[in-house]
Amino acid sequence: MDSAAQSIDTIWVLICTVLVLLMQAGFVCLETGLVRAKNSINVAIKNVLDFCVVGIGFWLVGFGLMFGASYTGLVGTSDFAFEVPAGGTANTAWIMVFFFFQLAFCSTSTTIVSGAVAERMSFRGYVITAAILSMMIYPVFGHWAWGGVLAGPSAGWLEQRGFVDFAGSTVVHSIGGWIALAAILVLGPRIGRFGHGGKRVEPHDMPLATLGMFLLWVGWFGFNGGSTLALNASVPNILVHTMLAAAAGGIAATSLSWMRKGLPDVQCALNGILAGLVAITANCHIVTTSNAVLIGAGGGLVCYAASALLARLEIDDAVDAVPVHLAAGIWGTLAVALLGDASLFPEGHTRVEQFGVQALGVAAAGCFAFGVSYVVLRIIDRFLPLRVSSDAERVGLNIAEHGASSALLDVLGAMEGQAARGDFSRPLHVEPFTEAGEMASRYNLVLDKFNSEVRVRERTANELRDARDVAELANASKSQFLANMSHELRTPLNAIIGFSEVMNGELFGPIENERYKDYVGDIHKSSSHLLSLINDILDLSKIEADRYELYEEELEVFDVVASCEKMMRHRSEEAGVNLDVTVEEGLPLLMADKRALRQIVLNLVSNAVKFTPKGGNIELAAFLEPDHRMAFRVTDTGIGMEKKDIPVAFEPFRQIGKESSVYSTEGTGLGLPLTRALARMHGASLVIESEPGIGTTITIRMPHERTMLAEQRVAS
Repeated sequence: MDSAAQSIDTIWVLICTVLVLLMQAGFVCLETGLVRAKNSINVAIKNVLDFCVVGIGFWLVGFGLMFGASYTGLVGTSDFAFEVPAGGTANTAWIMVFFFFQLAFCSTSTTIVSGAVAERMSFRGYVITAAILSMMIYPVFGHWAWGGVLAGPSAGWLEQRGFVDFAGSTVVHSIGGWIALAAILVLGPRIGRFGHGGKRVEPHDMPLATLGMFLLWVGWFGFNGGSTLALNASVPNILVHTMLAAAAGGIAATSLSWMRKGLPDVQCALNGILAGLVAITANCHIVTTSNAVLIGAGGGLVCYAASALLARLEIDDAVDAVPVHLAAGIWGTLAVALLGDASLFPEGHTRVEQFGVQALGVAAAGCFAFGVSYVVLRIIDRFLPLRVSSDAERVGLNIAEHGASSALLDVLGAMEGQAARGDFSRPLHVEPFTEAGEMASRYNLVLDKFNSEVRVRERTANELRDARDVAELANASKSQFLANMSHELRTPLNAIIGFSEVMNGELFGPIENERYKDYVGDIHKSSSHLLSLINDILDLSKIEADRYELYEEELEVFDVVASCEKMMRHRSEEAGVNLDVTVEEGLPLLMADKRALRQIVLNLVSNAVKFTPKGGNIELAAFLEPDHRMAFRVTDTGIGMEKKDIPVAFEPFRQIGKESSVYSTEGTGLGLPLTRALARMHGASLVIESEPGIGTTITIRMPHERTMLAEQRVAS
């Protein structure tokens, strides 16, 4: 080769190397965009430092293992930490260009891992992983497949068998993918990614990730184009195939996600493009243009399927590096035999023979790269944990690993601090002319509104508290007044009732004057009604003031009902209604207040008598429900009530008026309110069923415990 041609080739490979190095910037943008903001700085610095580690490590060890003198096709044994004289020569120039180009390839393979393990792998752990990959796994497998590229004759054992991987679908991308898979299996998924309530982690900056994809796309032209190691006639074909495969991969993945999800998924589109690029990398020099499109589309589909499989298996790949680089890399390597030009296969292999060699290379890469990295990382993790703590993961690796924050994270941290303290009195600091400052400004508006509402509610609460105190004082005064008045009124009323009974008795003899006799009867009746009214008012006021005390005892239900029947039988006969009383045999004892229980039954029967026309029927029954609750039921054939009037019947001092189809009658309207209050004090329920013109049924159901308690005491 003449010096001019050599110079052109050198310049071409140098240009391609710079394009490949541009892929590092692409990886930084892509990975930082696809992770959460609290980890973006950590991901970026990992991408920077792994290039530094690769640069030194590949020079010290990696280049020699990969391209040094071969030992039985397994490993290189020379050119470790090679030295070149100052100034250089034509021969050393080409060695330096080749080293530079291969260094860029090694850094690409290493960076694949950083995206997969993002957001939970420690910085120290990642540096160790990058060193293992660049100084041991990548160069050893690289020697198997490419060991003779620099010297000329085939050196590696895969290379000697005719394994084809033009620009590294397996050597670069699958190797990086296998190590990434091993690392994420050792680390486990991110907190909140899977399990109960688990969900997909949303990228924080998709436009930045899109920019990263474009930088990778552009850099890939150097990746594939430079692998010719010469500026020859095959370069245009290689570049066009690279372009078309990427486009086909993007279209295929986007279309599939659109069909399955109903919307074109942005991350699927980006990954499809990259998968198309990975797939065409192994075969871009020996396929036709149409087959390049098929290979790229296949890469997009394979990537989509692999991503779904990882999610189903709950394997957490933060940026889908394994589907893009490993799955698509395998497809692209096998596509050499499936869609490549058979006449260009080395060693004169048939398509089937070449497929066997390609599959062997894929299997060798998996066994070696995954097996070694998984074992080594497991051992390291046992003594030096590769994953950060759960607290560090929650706060974010930017702060936990580097003490680095951002305006957005500062705002979010201030919000979380306010939530933890419960103190929302102070506004957040606003950084002008930034998105975080705009967020803080909007949050401060919410805080202003919140604090304003709190002040209003506090004023209202104070006013309500004052009103409650006034009401409690008034209620206490009312109760005291009622107690005093009931005492003052009961004494003369009892005297009047007593005198009226005496006057109508035998002490003075029978009253012959019918008018006077009616007067005495009216006096007795009115006085008794007034005394009953006073007792009801006093009882209700005590209940409202929570001063009514139950004196519970074991009661025979039959005795209570019988006494009530005796008292109400005369009134029912006077009203001309039939009173039928039924008590189920064998009823257990009931734990209750005897006076309150009689009051409940008397009020119900009294109301029934009051609202049942002459000739009607009233039934009073005591029985056990199927669930062994004691029940009292009063049924009448009276005028009944409409459903809307039932709540009115429970209001003190209210009578249901004529406009409600039920006429007013004598009384204060305290019967049902007092009955319900006494029932509730026993824990009993009261149910009313009524229809106008048909009648009313009221059922009191005592709680099960009152019957059981009495039964247990009897047994003991």
